[in-house]
Amino acid sequence: MANGTLGRLRAELRDHAEPAVRAQLVRVLSRAEDDELLGVRVPVMRQLARRCPELSLRDVDLLLRSRVHEERFTALLILAERMRGARGDDRKTLVDFYLARTDCVDNWDLVDGSAHVVLGPWLLDGSLDVLDELAASPWLWDRRIAVVATLALIRAGRFEPTLRLVLRLRRDPEPLIHKALGWMLREIGRRDEQVIVDFLDRNLAGLPRITVRYATERLAPDKRARYVKTR
Repeated sequence: MANGTLGRLRAELRDHAEPAVRAQLVRVLSRAEDDELLGVRVPVMRQLARRCPELSLRDVDLLLRSRVHEERFTALLILAERMRGARGDDRKTLVDFYLARTDCVDNWDLVDGSAHVVLGPWLLDGSLDVLDELAASPWLWDRRIAVVATLALIRAGRFEPTLRLVLRLRRDPEPLIHKALGWMLREIGRRDEQVIVDFLDRNLAGLPRITVRYATERLAPDKRARYVKTR
């Protein structure tokens, strides 16, 4: 990218569009009718995001409010890149910017590509109250952001916030929340299997079937069967 301008970035995204990738995304994403899909691979968007260190937050905002899916995704990747090097007030600015625009983070891939790397680092040193606020939102994607953001805590060995969210959201009406809960439980199990075994032993009856299936994917077959067969 010559100078990282917004127009050039948009042109680059369209240059990297692949019909086969677009067809796959059409199958797996739940999109609004006015969304436009180009069909750009995530590694390509990540590379382009890294080449835009000077793009203003105003331009990032324009990308986030675009109806082109890949423009929104790239905007989130730019925020993630900046979050890695941000400290203090700069980090708070980025988190506040992200949280003020979660209406633009409106699909599972956008949430999963941003929550743990934009909001997640803030949770490591800051208040966890934002998780409760997001978990109480009527917006599906806010609730999924709350769950996926805890991946940063899980990687730091802090499991309790995730376990608390699982119990809070286990009766959520949306399967995409149930799947995210199971995913995070599985991530905890990768680091400390006994934590998940104990948690399931205590709470199995109240957990959604898909949550249990996702959570136990990495357990030994006989141990997994102990939980899955009852679901």
